[in-house]
Amino acid sequence: MANYDLIERLNGTFREIEHELLTLTERLQACRLLAARVFTLPEVAKGAEHDPLDTIEVEQHIGSAALELALKHYRRLFIQQQSENRSSKAAVRLPGVICLQTDATSREALESQIAHINTLKAAFEKIITEESGLAPAARFEWVHRQLPGLITLNAYRTLTVLRHPATLRFGWANKHIIKNFTRDEILAQLEKSLKTPRTVAPWSREQWIERLEQEYHSIASLPADARLKIKRPVKVQPIARVWYSGQQKQVHTVTDLRRSRYS
Repeated sequence: MANYDLIERLNGTFREIEHELLTLTERLQACRLLAARVFTLPEVAKGAEHDPLDTIEVEQHIGSAALELALKHYRRLFIQQQSENRSSKAAVRLPGVICLQTDATSREALESQIAHINTLKAAFEKIITEESGLAPAARFEWVHRQLPGLITLNAYRTLTVLRHPATLRFGWANKHIIKNFTRDEILAQLEKSLKTPRTVAPWSREQWIERLEQEYHSIASLPADARLKIKRPVKVQPIARVWYSGQQKQVHTVTDLRRSRYS
């Protein structure tokens, strides 16, 4: 069980993140806007998180309207800040870039503040995922008891500064998550599923139990030291492709929102 000191640090770190994000957006708004372009993606309705999509319609915003959306997005940390019809299980992304003009002193101060914010975000994530000592299922309840409605992914997301890129383009990325397991870990998962069977389309409950039993016997026949992998697809994600001509290299990053500034 997480102790009182840890809860104090959780709340204190989060409040500092909120304060720093507020002052950062105020300072960015005071900079001269050179260009801005962001793209809003369709809302994912509650219950439609796993519905297949043939196309993804995006809406482009430019100039001051794009800047306003970007600055609001940095501070979107709670489900109460979004439409009540939007699913809280689907990540909200705003791919795009804003380009601001600053003098050298201001630029260094802004980049220092952004680095500090990212350090706070990393510390906040570590408190939840490591120092709490809680299993993933228990973390959700613990965090939301302290910070009701928090979108933890948004709190974890770091801010990115791009220095003098030659080109910046956006596209889509299809990725997979691969997890490693021992034979006994997989067998334990299958045993749990067999104890509480459910209906999984397109199979009936009885058919699903039969498939689980077949899988169990197949895995049990493997050597005890066998290493197994589970591979599952991740939903398509917007990606930024940044080209640096001086270094002759391209960097790919999955994008929530990217920012570029020139002095």
